[in-house]
Amino acid sequence: MTEADIAAEIVARGAAAGRFIVAVAGPPGAGKSTLSARLVELLPAGEAALLQADGFHYDNGLLDRLGRRARKGAPDTFDCRGLEVTLNRLRAREDRVVVPIFDRQLDVARAGAAQIDSSVRYVVVEGNYLLVDQAPWNNLAQLFDLTMMIRTPSAELERRLVERWLCHGHGREQAVARAQSNDLPNADYVVRHSLAAHLNIVQ
Repeated sequence: MTEADIAAEIVARGAAAGRFIVAVAGPPGAGKSTLSARLVELLPAGEAALLQADGFHYDNGLLDRLGRRARKGAPDTFDCRGLEVTLNRLRAREDRVVVPIFDRQLDVARAGAAQIDSSVRYVVVEGNYLLVDQAPWNNLAQLFDLTMMIRTPSAELERRLVERWLCHGHGREQAVARAQSNDLPNADYVVRHSLAAHLNIVQ
């Protein structure tokens, strides 16, 4: 399916809904952020907003205190309960729900960085673990109206993840080590523990 096809599917399924929440899940490096941002652009103007699960990352200082900084991005390094509460507020169509955004360049979550109004019909949520069928993430699937999983060959995932670290100024050896020690195990966890999605997208 093309991006336009996916957007059309969302509109068709959510035409009668006051609020329609879409989950875009997949391993790190699969292209979730790119696809989600594009879908928001393609959906009716002014009626779509993006929610990043990465905005619920623990702060680096907290990760240091927990001894989990090296595994940042693993399932237990997110405020999953905070994400669940936010999704419930969005499902209830509360007005002016303030949400965080993850700044990839700074590698930090920025609290209170965006706002989703009750007039927004389509909320596109993107994150690695949205469909994971293990606590505490398994509370989230029931909150989505449409789910999709992005699937990418493992070799391509590794190439993208190494390239990501290279773009952040790491040398190749360090970039490969970061990808293999953290990102790829997280990717494997997503593949092994996620529920079936309504739509499977190959990228």
